[in-house]
Amino acid sequence: MRLRTRELELPGLPEELDGLRIAHLSDFHLGVPSRGAHAVERAADWVAERRPDIVCITGDLLSRPRGLRRLDAVLERLPGDPCVVLGNHDFALSRDPFSQPVQLGRLSRGTLLFDESTELEVRGTRVEIGGVDPRSWMAYRPSRFDPSDAPLRILLCHFPRALDYVDEGRWHLILSGHLHGGQIVLPYGFGRLLLAHPSARYAQGVYRRGSTTMHVSAGLGTTFVPLRFFARPEATELVLRSS
Repeated sequence: MRLRTRELELPGLPEELDGLRIAHLSDFHLGVPSRGAHAVERAADWVAERRPDIVCITGDLLSRPRGLRRLDAVLERLPGDPCVVLGNHDFALSRDPFSQPVQLGRLSRGTLLFDESTELEVRGTRVEIGGVDPRSWMAYRPSRFDPSDAPLRILLCHFPRALDYVDEGRWHLILSGHLHGGQIVLPYGFGRLLLAHPSARYAQGVYRRGSTTMHVSAGLGTTFVPLRFFARPEATELVLRSS
């Protein structure tokens, strides 16, 4: 698996927040037999050692209810108060025959966001973190948020297509997951064929539209089949830099 630190330049980032560290985790898919559960444990330990300023988790925490106890244990090990959104698998809104519905209305730790925002104070500066409810996203995207003048505004949305729908200038940074970096990938020549999502526009990595930057995590777990091929599980620490 990949545990990496990545510097990310954000246009308009206040100098007071230069060097702000955000741990981005996604797609645990706990509750089904998979090596992803081991990757989630390693990622939690790594984040606990790094002690970033903010921890964000972008959905698909569970694939079955029996993973809830393990999820609680992972959240307890993470530093601070993680900001969390759910994904489609948390409600069994998928074609995966191995998923089961999970009633996740609350977490043992962390702030769970459903089409709402919370504000943190980091280094004396306000940081807004908004979270998209996957059920409303799948019904009538995009989700709407009231205007904000927070110097740093971060949106958590399980689905990377959020980059295409947000209003210009509303969010400085979007954090997403969902696609597992393709999960089963066939390299060819200078390209890669993503078997699960062959037409995905934003598979993993960093993308930009106007003044908005998005980081898409390859995630930690799996769906349909309990393995990955040329799509390593990933936990990322983003270090924000002023332009």
